[in-house]
Amino acid sequence: MSDGPSRTVSGGAPAGPARLGTRDRLRLRLADAGRAFVGLAGATLGFAIASSLVPGFRLHGWPATVTAAVLFMATGALFRPVLVRVAARLGWPGAVLLALLGQTVVVWAIARGDAGSGPGLLLASFAAAWIIAGVTTVLMWVFTAGTDEAVTASLVRRAMRRRSRGRQARPADADVPGVVFVQADGVPYPVLELMIMAGTLPTLSRWVRSGSHVMREWRPRLPATTPASQMGLLHGTTDGIPAFRWVDRASGRVYVANRPADARAVEALHSDGHGLLADDGVSVSNLFTGDAPVAYATMSAVDRTQETLATRRAVSRFLARPDGLARGISRTVAEIVRERFQAARARRRDLHPRVHRGWAFAVERAALNGVLRDLNTSLVATSMLEGRRCVYVDYVDYDAVAHHAGMLRPESLDALAGIDAVLAQLEKVAAVAPRPYRFVVLSDHGQSQGEVFADRYGEDLAALVARLAHAGVTDATTGSEAAGRLGAVTASAGSVDTAFGRALHAAGDRIERRGNADADRATATQRAAVAGRDGPGDDEFLVFGSGNLGLVYVAGEDHRLSREELDARFPALVTGLVTHPGVGFAVVRSDEHGIVAVGPDGEHRVERGEVLGVDPLAPFGEHAAEFVARAAAMPEAPDVLVNSLIDAMGEVAAFEGLVGCHGGLGGWQDRAMVVHPVDLPAPDGLVVGADTLHAVLVGWLELLGHRRALPPRRERPYATGRGRPLPGPDGSGQDRAP
Repeated sequence: MSDGPSRTVSGGAPAGPARLGTRDRLRLRLADAGRAFVGLAGATLGFAIASSLVPGFRLHGWPATVTAAVLFMATGALFRPVLVRVAARLGWPGAVLLALLGQTVVVWAIARGDAGSGPGLLLASFAAAWIIAGVTTVLMWVFTAGTDEAVTASLVRRAMRRRSRGRQARPADADVPGVVFVQADGVPYPVLELMIMAGTLPTLSRWVRSGSHVMREWRPRLPATTPASQMGLLHGTTDGIPAFRWVDRASGRVYVANRPADARAVEALHSDGHGLLADDGVSVSNLFTGDAPVAYATMSAVDRTQETLATRRAVSRFLARPDGLARGISRTVAEIVRERFQAARARRRDLHPRVHRGWAFAVERAALNGVLRDLNTSLVATSMLEGRRCVYVDYVDYDAVAHHAGMLRPESLDALAGIDAVLAQLEKVAAVAPRPYRFVVLSDHGQSQGEVFADRYGEDLAALVARLAHAGVTDATTGSEAAGRLGAVTASAGSVDTAFGRALHAAGDRIERRGNADADRATATQRAAVAGRDGPGDDEFLVFGSGNLGLVYVAGEDHRLSREELDARFPALVTGLVTHPGVGFAVVRSDEHGIVAVGPDGEHRVERGEVLGVDPLAPFGEHAAEFVARAAAMPEAPDVLVNSLIDAMGEVAAFEGLVGCHGGLGGWQDRAMVVHPVDLPAPDGLVVGADTLHAVLVGWLELLGHRRALPPRRERPYATGRGRPLPGPDGSGQDRAP
């Protein structure tokens, strides 16, 4: 997949995960006994503390205290399956309330013998239940839940118990290896290479150095964003997605990839029923399903009733365990503290490039690196233990932290190391899964970094367009991809048939609306402009930022304005943009010359291969002209596509408030990676395009025995009726859809 040599150390056949031996089983049983002892000790200490501190709550002597703790733990173990079922139906607010009331009743019943049955005992029991739960949680965290393997250890034990009792069905095709695709979002190949060389990713380093896996580089096309790349990886097409946000001129709608309704509509246009996960696959925490029959916390499938219920059950099972809830709470708090300290240290040291890192990002980072990472791992492990043929999961930890801190900052690399630790956990799960599993680790794009455009030049892209065009501008350059994932999980956590479930859906909607408020304003501007303007003085622009790629639309137009039309209406706009020191080039469509990349000292007519003066695309790599031609030919392309400069350090200037960014050209953002088993064949040359890599991934599945009974392909709605062909990967035309 790379022009250079792929990296592997020492030869040898790929080693699958080892099956659990007697020593491993003994270790798990000893760990079970240890956790039970710690839980009992925590409950005993909690009862003792509550008996000393809570008025009206008394247990006389240690024998009574220990007996109460045993009864409390046994009742909790019996109550937990009921809690999971209730949580799946009501959502977690209802389940938590039920748990608190249930624990209160249990403590009250236990304490009646020693403390009597006075009217204040029930209230005292409520306070005591909180103390007991708190002490038990702390001890469980300190002694057991703090380890990475705690997240999956209980799943492994559960699978072993079910297998020993004959309750775990063996798949009919158990000899067919399954595949787990782990997307480490936004990891550039050079960063992976450095971390492997340093040995700071022990699992991936072991795979590569043992010769079981090989790491390669591949090249995502413009735009280097998750929506375009993941659509390509999962569905084999990158058409019609020009950025993270864009305008559909016909409907007047502004699409945002991490908005559930938009993700669902976009996927419906591109699905042909033969996505990567169509054959008994599971999608976990992605933007799109890849035609997976089961989708957990996936943006385009939030409203699917069956998958949503399955998600609630999985979430409930995860949070019902002490190693799920206790670990999640403690890691979330610890991550917030770390983020606030690291942000303050960056300010104190005056590190650059740097952006403001407030409390909102601290909470987002804590959720991603804490609860959401463990939840995703639990969902993947559950799917493996069910024997699903293929699973695709997206971990956005590194991408989100690098956006705010930078590609090589310690906090970003720690997030990547956390994903590596997940791989080690999943190896343990594979050892007891009902079929063998192969692991493929890949990124959807890389990242570039640099000082933010507005910080460098004192005005953002929207202000620059407004000044040059003498027109109003509505911009949408904020909003978090990761926050959208959190909203999807929240919305999936409760049933709309209950008040608690509706509250969770409302909370998810609020997260989504808050993250996309700018896009909603842009939609309002676009629709008002479509409805009709009063005169030439009413021109409005829509300006979107997607990393260091800027999209400039004249609001309300039913077609893409040509360079000639733009110059007639806004004579200073294009020239002013390309002569700005922070702009590398701007792309427009000329009536005479077709797609043209314009720079300060020349232009590149990409459809004709003609360069006049200094080629503005020369600093952006050998594929720049091809990528620009394809992206600018989309009907969804803006009137002006703006790419920032790339400076002498190889850094870019994001049009969003991000240190690490992706979306345009320049730097490492189009240098993605894939780590795959060495016996799965890959092309000798560099793979260019997520749609091309999709074909490679599908070929691997077919080689392993997958995809032999899929129904006939459906026609892609997007592939017909556009009226203008786009060049395909081999230069052939491809029809476009409405």
